[in-house]
Amino acid sequence: MMKSRKIEIAVLSDLHLATRACKAKKILHYLKSIHPQILVLNGDIIDSWRFSRNYFPKPQLKVVRQLIKMMEKGVQIFYITGNHDEFLRRFNQTEIGKLKIVNQLILELDGRKTWIFHGDLYDHIIHKAKWLAKIGAAAYGLLTVLNNGINLLLRSFGLREVILYKRMKKKDKSNQPTAFEKAIASTAALNNYDTVICGHTHLPKDKRVMMPGKTIRYINCGDWVEHFTAAEYNEGKWELCYFEDPEEENAPDDPEMPDNKQLYQSLIRELALANCL
Repeated sequence: MMKSRKIEIAVLSDLHLATRACKAKKILHYLKSIHPQILVLNGDIIDSWRFSRNYFPKPQLKVVRQLIKMMEKGVQIFYITGNHDEFLRRFNQTEIGKLKIVNQLILELDGRKTWIFHGDLYDHIIHKAKWLAKIGAAAYGLLTVLNNGINLLLRSFGLREVILYKRMKKKDKSNQPTAFEKAIASTAALNNYDTVICGHTHLPKDKRVMMPGKTIRYINCGDWVEHFTAAEYNEGKWELCYFEDPEEENAPDDPEMPDNKQLYQSLIRELALANCL
């Protein structure tokens, strides 16, 4: 059994639970590998844009159950809302035990301020043409179904799986900040934040952005669909962690995971309601 690492803070975003793109086993194994004091779920955790009444499989319910176990062990969880789970924004500042729903989070760590939020507020497409963003999400879902079929075939021949949408993306090898990153860094500088952590783009990055009079550390904690990355804080510093789990496919199911029908049904009702609004 994997021994959990004790860390102060872990930040991960874009799990996209309730979709076929979600890599639930990877998420579960990462969560079991750490024992943080604070866990920040930085948006797009539950995907209400592509939510289906008939799709929330058991491996993804295990992720929810693991989060509950972590809270039972004293881990403080902050759920920061994103665009795919924007239905939760009306519950800003709601606390349920060790779970708190927020739209952003500001932490003061060793005398330095860290601003954590999802990042969609700086995406012009989301605000000016949301219908276009939803079409893109639907196309992404169709590609995922195709990708799963290809991987099923590859596994039957004992070949390594591929992630099509990751290969199709043009990698940004430049260290120059994008307009998205500059806009976020500008806001961070105006508010005297030292570090900003976001998600949304699914592209893990850790860079310094020079602003007038201040240098901002920009960290994008990536995603758990393609890159499997998280931002971790321990012993006074932030690091971008790339999770590797070579035994993922051979890992046995968790015998402690119950068929939690109440959890499933309440989740169905809330998401179905959100899609009707």
